[in-house]
Amino acid sequence: MRYIPHTDEDRRRMLAEIGARSVRELFRDIPDDLYIDGPLSVPAGLDEHAIFRNLSRMASQNANMVENVCFLGAGIYDHFVPSIVPALFSRGEFLTAYTPYQPEVSQGLLQSIFEFQSMICALTGMDVCNASMYDAATALAEAGLMACNVTGRNRIVCARSVHPHYREVTETYLKTTERDYVEVENVIDVLDDRTAAVLVQYPNFFGNIDDLASIVAAARSVGALAVVSVNPISLGVLKPPSQFGFDIVVGEGQTLGLSMNFGGPLLGFFACKQEHIRKIPGRIVGETTDVEGRRGFVMTLRAREQDIRREKATSNICTNEALCALAATIYMASLGKHGITAVAETCAQKAHYAAERLSSLPGCSMAFPDAKFFNEFALRLPIDPTVARDRLLEKSVLAGLPLGDYYPELRDCLLVAVTETRTREEIDRFASELGALI
Repeated sequence: MRYIPHTDEDRRRMLAEIGARSVRELFRDIPDDLYIDGPLSVPAGLDEHAIFRNLSRMASQNANMVENVCFLGAGIYDHFVPSIVPALFSRGEFLTAYTPYQPEVSQGLLQSIFEFQSMICALTGMDVCNASMYDAATALAEAGLMACNVTGRNRIVCARSVHPHYREVTETYLKTTERDYVEVENVIDVLDDRTAAVLVQYPNFFGNIDDLASIVAAARSVGALAVVSVNPISLGVLKPPSQFGFDIVVGEGQTLGLSMNFGGPLLGFFACKQEHIRKIPGRIVGETTDVEGRRGFVMTLRAREQDIRREKATSNICTNEALCALAATIYMASLGKHGITAVAETCAQKAHYAAERLSSLPGCSMAFPDAKFFNEFALRLPIDPTVARDRLLEKSVLAGLPLGDYYPELRDCLLVAVTETRTREEIDRFASELGALI
């Protein structure tokens, strides 16, 4: 069955109306050598039952988090998603919603975005949050561009302890706009009066908690902005970035009610101080009242946006991850302040238990033994981490991320993440299986 509603007669009438004799004539600008002569080389059609059977067979080849125990993090984490989250965000009125340019018919979607912004501000301690970004990587890159616009400078300094993917995306954004990008171990050493911003991560890529106060102070001393990418779950137990004095706070919202999903979709968030609101990228939803005095919601400060200002816009982003932001909003609302704190505490406790168990194995040690960490840590192994990962996967244990491809000096290290979903028995089994390998 073909799901194309137009009949041959419909197409004939439409072509006649626009003055074309055929579909080929309508698309005559496309060269002949790009057209396919004859039917596509695809298998014959299947009925719905057969399609689902084939899809299930293919999907069964994937490693999933039901049959495997996950200790892999590095930006995407295996947190529990309460059933209320998919039950609500999969409702048709949210799934089919588009850009809410008409507030009179979009109050539900607009309010959900407003609540998301409010919750991220409460979590980070910042004044303003936008409607969301694609992911943490692009949010960090946009923060760098925004810092250049705010300060009038064109040099961004990024700590090497920031997620490698975030750094790559940021460098691409900056270099394509002819800005300077500097990547170093110690950001304080290279700050000067050309620096627009310093970019750091909290906790950093290795799960460690750096001395952020000194970094913010150093940025202030040269007139640069301080930007941090945060794990929002960690803020259930860690000091919010606003208390360090950061100007811009971004992060990955996947931990807030989104499954791992083989790497996406993700959810970036972007918050800043009130004084920078007219430079913030993306859209903002604000609260107002209608002519009858009733509470309502609208997109606000839209003169910054790409579809209006074109090349003079604060950013090229002209959309947001509304459905993913809704999932995060439902997650945060369902857990509440104390629930997020409980999740964060459980993650930290289980991660420290895992670190103690794994680092006590023969030849194993913590790569950063003196560092404080949240729910992720780098473990030094006496064998090739890639071999260990592959062998452990055969035992249904997704051990973590070998760091050698990103940090050659840590080629003997495995990045291990532990969330609230891991049990003591699973951690002990991981330690036992790894111990048997070494």
